[in-house]
Amino acid sequence: MGNHKETYPLIRHLGLLLFLAGFGLFIGIFFLSDYRLTEEALQEAFSYKEEVAPMAVSQTLPDDTRPATPPPLYWLMVKEAEPMMGETYNWNFSFVDRLNDLFERTNERVLAIYGLSDDEIEKIIEVSRLETNLEYNTTLALAQLEGEGQLLEERQQLLRDYTGWMEGRTYETSEALEQELRSTLEGLEMGITEGEGISSYSAKGYLTSLVKYSTIGWIANYTWLFFWLAFGLSTAGALMYILPGLGTVAGIKHNNIFFSSLKNRGWLGVLLGTFLILFYIILYFYPYYMTNWILLVEPFCYWMTGNPASEFFLYGFLYTLAVLVMGVRMLIKYRHSNYHKIRTASLMFFQLAFAFIIPEILVALNKPYFDFKNIWPLNYDFFFDYRLDEFLANGTLGLFMLGWGIALIIIAVPLFTYLYGKRWYCSWVCGCGALAENLGDPFRQLSNKSVEAWNVERALVHSVLVFAVGMTIAVLYTYFTASSEFLGISTYTLREIYGFAIGAVFAGVVGTGFYPLMGNRVWCRYGCPLAAYIGIIQRFRSRFRITTNGGQCISCGNCSTYCEMGIDVRWYAQRGQNVVRASCVGCGICASVCPRGVLKLENKDPKGRFGNPILIGNEHVSVIE
Repeated sequence: MGNHKETYPLIRHLGLLLFLAGFGLFIGIFFLSDYRLTEEALQEAFSYKEEVAPMAVSQTLPDDTRPATPPPLYWLMVKEAEPMMGETYNWNFSFVDRLNDLFERTNERVLAIYGLSDDEIEKIIEVSRLETNLEYNTTLALAQLEGEGQLLEERQQLLRDYTGWMEGRTYETSEALEQELRSTLEGLEMGITEGEGISSYSAKGYLTSLVKYSTIGWIANYTWLFFWLAFGLSTAGALMYILPGLGTVAGIKHNNIFFSSLKNRGWLGVLLGTFLILFYIILYFYPYYMTNWILLVEPFCYWMTGNPASEFFLYGFLYTLAVLVMGVRMLIKYRHSNYHKIRTASLMFFQLAFAFIIPEILVALNKPYFDFKNIWPLNYDFFFDYRLDEFLANGTLGLFMLGWGIALIIIAVPLFTYLYGKRWYCSWVCGCGALAENLGDPFRQLSNKSVEAWNVERALVHSVLVFAVGMTIAVLYTYFTASSEFLGISTYTLREIYGFAIGAVFAGVVGTGFYPLMGNRVWCRYGCPLAAYIGIIQRFRSRFRITTNGGQCISCGNCSTYCEMGIDVRWYAQRGQNVVRASCVGCGICASVCPRGVLKLENKDPKGRFGNPILIGNEHVSVIE
């Protein structure tokens, strides 16, 4: 049969145009809306955080007095937002800047209400100096606070919480006492802002909600229309481009991949990589700039779950759509192999059902979000305190989730890896593997096959595993002892570092953004702690191996070229040596592209994996342990 470009050129070209139109509209939607802050938008933004208090906007709060009852944060923000109300902004960046100013003013008001005045601070320092032996006295300090009612009680409790550790401590000089006290009271001010005001953690959520609910214009008014135009055109165009592949011979055909601008780090590849990197940076760190995209899936999210959409629902939707559409491409491309057809269908099923639909249904039913196929340490927050509390608070279902997760770690991983090798998870179940195999397939040849890259890979991936294990031990220690430090290190700091550096930057920004630059398994190869854990078992205690027939190898190099994990398979094939590398995910592409049938994926007696004779020349064999 002729190739698809000759057989179906019109369908493919039309499909490409439709895809570019849909994708271009998706990009353009990022910039299309206007923004206007209203009290309704503030109510929507605060409704998922706290009860919106029914206080009149006209109510006043003089700057020089403190009320008997602390005002709700929502009401304080409404008061500070009055100058912005009704003003229209044409650019989301300028609107976000104004909202950040609003947050700062609100926090200043919070600090003025809950914080210590200069007079109070000086009185506390003075009464402490008057104590015998310059001893800090909490009772005397509390007596210096002004005010009445509930607010006074809350201010007193804050002072106890932050200065209680100083109770009874003596200081050699009044200067030392004053320095220690001022430093502690500065921490109190920061704690008030983070606890009673808009914290650095909650600001991202408030910003995202405020920008989303302040959006006006075409996107807000015709969301369903733009949803179908953007995603419908892109999906239909992609499928029209992919389906003519049925008129070609199945399998990899090379097709000038190393002369392709997209598939060999040309300008198209760099452009795509840049887009993916920017997308992940905005997703994880600046989601309030992508609220137009979040609005696109809002009606679909309401239809599916009854809840408003978040940036992570948007990401899950896009992720699943990419896996499904590019999965069709994989099914067509590798339709000559039952192994690849079943493997691809498995990845599509697990992503759609287990990673997208079931967790969202659980949330719609007010149950914990839970991906039943996600395993610690890839699911690194599984043992975090709030997750454990969530499991325990949800009765039988929560306990089942906790038991299921632990069983996967200590039973399923060792058992299935022994029986089937790493491929049972990394190439058949894992969501990261699904995106890498389906969306990343065009870039598998870009993986570095050098020994140097292998050394870096082993050092990095096992370091991440050690980090994940250490962090988990630390957070469990905090959970059971209530101590925030483990071996002198803050466990919360460890969580933050891991979540930022590994969970966001490595797994997302680098792991997926670098597909067009370093191949499709960058995260799986260099950073995934679960891949490292499973790989150790596969290397030393598994029935899985890729056997080679060295006498048939013609050294064409196809196997090495298309190994997404950077394994120089040809080196093993030339020697007739089994491939038992810890990094091998058993995708089977190397066997599929071999023109001589040299390679075969097998599950046999573990004793046959090592110690077999290997070829070391034209006339000699040797045994390698």
